[in-house]
Amino acid sequence: QVQLVESGGGLVQAGGSLRLSCAASGRTFSTYAVGWFRQAPGKEREFVAGITRTAGNTSYLDSVKGRFTISRDNAKNTVTLQMNSLKPEDTAVYYCAAGWAVFTTPADYRYWGQGTQVKVTA
Repeated sequence: QVQLVESGGGLVQAGGSLRLSCAASGRTFSTYAVGWFRQAPGKEREFVAGITRTAGNTSYLDSVKGRFTISRDNAKNTVTLQMNSLKPEDTAVYYCAAGWAVFTTPADYRYWGQGTQVKVTA
């Protein structure tokens, strides 16, 4: 069993930065890949970034490449999403999720956090 808690969301102006954290409980966290997803009002939940168990590989949504960076520290049971050069279209609730591999489909993840709100103003 893994429990995930996101933090770090907030209100920021366009061009600003935020650092989201996903804190996990459970000794098996390092055996899971982690993905960050986001969901804007009226839209489907979309994959933003993912990282494999040992952080050997990462993947990103095209629109965030070069702006967002995902990393993990298995010793601290945390995964971080550094978001730079934020745009109003990045506004959404951001979720972290744990699964067996990095998938882009939400249904393929077993554990989810409660989400953290990110709002970017123009």
